[in-house]
Amino acid sequence: MIFANHAHIFPAEMKPEGTVEKLLGLMENCGIDRAVCFAPFADRFCESSVAGEPNGWLAGQIKNHPELTGFGTIDFDAPDLSGQVERIKQLGFKGIKMHPPYQEFRIDSPEAFEVYGQAQEEGLFISFHCGMHWHRLRDNLPVLYDEVAWNFPRLRFSLEHIGGYHFFHEALAVMCNNSRGGVQPRVFAGWTSVSDREGPDEWALTDEQLETVIFQTGEDCSIFGLDFPYNNEEYIKADIERIRRLNISDAAKENILGATLARVLGI
Repeated sequence: MIFANHAHIFPAEMKPEGTVEKLLGLMENCGIDRAVCFAPFADRFCESSVAGEPNGWLAGQIKNHPELTGFGTIDFDAPDLSGQVERIKQLGFKGIKMHPPYQEFRIDSPEAFEVYGQAQEEGLFISFHCGMHWHRLRDNLPVLYDEVAWNFPRLRFSLEHIGGYHFFHEALAVMCNNSRGGVQPRVFAGWTSVSDREGPDEWALTDEQLETVIFQTGEDCSIFGLDFPYNNEEYIKADIERIRRLNISDAAKENILGATLARVLGI
């Protein structure tokens, strides 16, 4: 079974290539059995004049699709951040997608800490964008995720893109600094958009780097992600085959392609 993280879902009028129906077609063509879906960010709804709010909209979109698991998003311009997290849990979602540079919040800000604290209490997983994304770097340096792990020892989260081309070593340091023998993993590497397109872009990592993640953090700390709809079927198929060719154990490959995500989310 392949269970993939990191699929952004959009209304057809906002991004026609990013609908639930398009995702299901891609999953069938790529041999993917299950996927985690992210609600759109609130500003995208406002810009497109879509009725409703993103988390409730996503819940309606996936309610008849047990193969799809929902993650909510936070509107930092709206009040009651803790209440928003509670609502995400009430919708039956398993986690939250947070993107500090896009949403323009500092990783260790009081507002973000309020979200992390409530997510920890609700048992929600957080998928963080981790890497450069055209916003002030000092607000979202990957080393700041160590502060999240330090202050919220029961919170589990993934570093999507593993820091990317520019910050890979910093992201790996955070993972290694929060892993010890006998301790349950709580900081995970998000293997999302880590392959080349036409050369070493902002996210591409080498086979050696990916194998190093397994060697240094263990076989159960990595999670494969799609970055749908920004990656197409050809890219995703090649990504899956690349993982299967790496010089790592079969157990590690099984974990990356879904077993770890299923355990983390209790599915």
